Amino acid sequence: MLRALLSWLAFPVYVWQGVGVRMRTPRMLPAQGPVIHHVPGRGDPVRLLVLGDSSAASVGVGRTDKGLACMLAHMIAKQTGRPVDWRAAGFNSATSGQIRDHVLPNLAHDGWTHIVLSIGTNDAKNFHTVGRFKRDFGGLLYALRAKWPQAHLFWSPIVDMSTMPALPPLLARVLEIRASLTNRMGERLCQERSAVAATRLPVEDPSLGYSEDGFHASALGYEAWARHLLPLLLASLEKRAADAANTDAAALSPAAPARSASSRKSPAARSSRSRSAS
Repeated sequence: MLRALLSWLAFPVYVWQGVGVRMRTPRMLPAQGPVIHHVPGRGDPVRLLVLGDSSAASVGVGRTDKGLACMLAHMIAKQTGRPVDWRAAGFNSATSGQIRDHVLPNLAHDGWTHIVLSIGTNDAKNFHTVGRFKRDFGGLLYALRAKWPQAHLFWSPIVDMSTMPALPPLLARVLEIRASLTNRMGERLCQERSAVAATRLPVEDPSLGYSEDGFHASALGYEAWARHLLPLLLASLEKRAADAANTDAAALSPAAPARSASSRKSPAARSSRSRSAS
């Protein structure tokens, strides 16, 4: 509560420095190239949806093959040998409420097996309250689970906003407070609503990890992001394969022969009846 109060007390700083950042930062467009594609392989396909804000749209790089969805799909295919069908559904400046209300209802009911959410940065940047984020992001998780009940859901929390070169130090500190509060609520909602919250993506070298606007990821940043999420998706694939194997084994195992009513009676009961009869 104290950190939230401090961030609201610093709201004039946010407005003053935020306007300056908007005026001098170039607005980058979504990457060119396919947003629905296929990586060949053998076996059952992994169906990957990367959904969310401008990072899901690969803003910061020129082509979608350098973005998060494509890189993650190729990494999964390389590690598993399986084909991967992927889609990037990302939108500039989108908040979790906008994705829930305007994007999700218009997505085709394709059978996605894995859904990665890149959302929350704009909620924090726009000073949405934690209560509003709880309603918006929590509702988004409910809606995703209702539409794709068998899919594995993953959420990538907001990176440390103090590492963003585009933000002045004071503004970065204020937004980092908002990001931390948003992340805490997001992690709690994921635990409650059958989603996996990844750890925060570490930014070791901002000069390499961010694009020219100092806010969105560069090609190296997206590659690091995909490698950061990859173990979570591979673990879910292993679990799904193990569950399927156990189900098949249970189906193939011979059923125990049904016992007759007389055989279910205990030996003591049968012997006592024998003795009484004699």
